[in-house]
This record gives sequence, C-alpha cells and structure tokens, in this order.
Amino acid sequence: MLITCSSWYLIFEMIAMNSAKQQCSSIVVEIERTDQIKATTIFKSLGLDLPAAINLFIRQSIIEGGLPFEIKDDFESVANQAELQRRFEKAANHQGVRSHQLLDDKD
Repeated sequence: MLITCSSWYLIFEMIAMNSAKQQCSSIVVEIERTDQIKATTIFKSLGLDLPAAINLFIRQSIIEGGLPFEIKDDFESVANQAELQRRFEKAANHQGVRSHQLLDDKD
C-alpha cells in the first residue's frame, strides 16, 4: 500500500558506535504530518523527543533482532472475536439467513 504524504520530512541523527569514536548518520523519513504530531506528543510525555525515540526503536530492534514489539492483527481482537461469535450464533439459529439457488445448480 502506498501512502502519499505531504512533503513533511523529519531529519534526525542516528548514532552508531564505531570503536571508541561515535559516527552519526542523517536519515530522512517521510511521514504523515498528523502521525508526526501524535508521536511527538506521546514521546514528549515520556520525556523524549522524536529523534531520541527513533534511536531507541532502532537500538532495541538491533537487540531483539527484529521489531521490538508484537504486531497485532485486528482479527484477533476481543471485540472482533465477539462479533464473529455473535454472527456464527445468528447463522446457526437461521436468523437473517436467506436461501438461494446457486447459479451452477441445474435442479
């Protein structure tokens, strides 16, 4: 999926340790303006600025050898599972179920 963004660029410093000497790289990240505002607000409440939070994310990803959090699918959410169960029960009780002839049926 391609997300088009307004031309809002966030430039931050990523610190990489090389022996006893620090080397910094600049990275340009294009994000939605509203996401940048929301993330900045969240991280500010934690005492971090956005570049520090991104550095923490990168370092933790390196430690974990992958994303430092679980990706959750809404399908598994409690609310969705409850809705699916409600619909299965409704179908099992033939509530709101209409029969129809399949197009391939010759009967």
